[in-house]
Amino acid sequence: MIEKSARPVGPPVPDWTPPPAPDGRVLSGRYCHLAPLRETDAAPLHAQFAGHDQLWDYMPAGPFGSAQDYGDWVRTTLATPGHMFYAVRTSPDAAPSGVASFLRIDPTMGSIEVGNICFAPALQRTRAATEAMFLMMQWAFAAGYRRYEWKCNALNHPSRRAAQRLGFSFEGVFRQHMVVKGRNRDTAWFACTDVDWPGLCAAFERWLDAANFDAQGIQLQTLGGLTAPVRVGGDPTLA
Repeated sequence: MIEKSARPVGPPVPDWTPPPAPDGRVLSGRYCHLAPLRETDAAPLHAQFAGHDQLWDYMPAGPFGSAQDYGDWVRTTLATPGHMFYAVRTSPDAAPSGVASFLRIDPTMGSIEVGNICFAPALQRTRAATEAMFLMMQWAFAAGYRRYEWKCNALNHPSRRAAQRLGFSFEGVFRQHMVVKGRNRDTAWFACTDVDWPGLCAAFERWLDAANFDAQGIQLQTLGGLTAPVRVGGDPTLA
């Protein structure tokens, strides 16, 4: 007879079925439109990014000196498996003003990451920017993922603040995690789970509702305030 272990082994996950990988479907909301990144998006995106080299401070590539250089990066990226890049627009007919991707996609474990986020200044701090993040998160949990991750350079405090605002819980810092552009990178880890998702979805929907903005477009309730009750842990660096 095999003796049953008394040690904790974690709760069962009944009827677990790995979700599908991202299939490139278009994601549209009230304020933004996400479609798979194309080579033809490179020139208009470079025009939006030009003159804002600080956008690339914590990115693995860039800045790009010309539209051709950025186009070469787009072509290489599209030919590289393992991620799904979107171009972000404020409407289906608008020029793209940002990119974001799914990466570290692991359907077997039900885990997926959002990253490579680069929004032009015109897109930053807009309802469209927030909705883009909501739409990608919504797709992931609707598809059946259990864990949705956000990682960034630990020195990138704006990204850490954004993660917390969007409802990601801080999970710690991986020291000397990477070497990027010849420099050490400690990586701050954040995540939200399918258990968190109903509360986060309600928070996003409440924040994005037109009734949450006054006649001048000023928010009445902050998204960070709405997601705070759902977050498991706050980032002590931002306290």
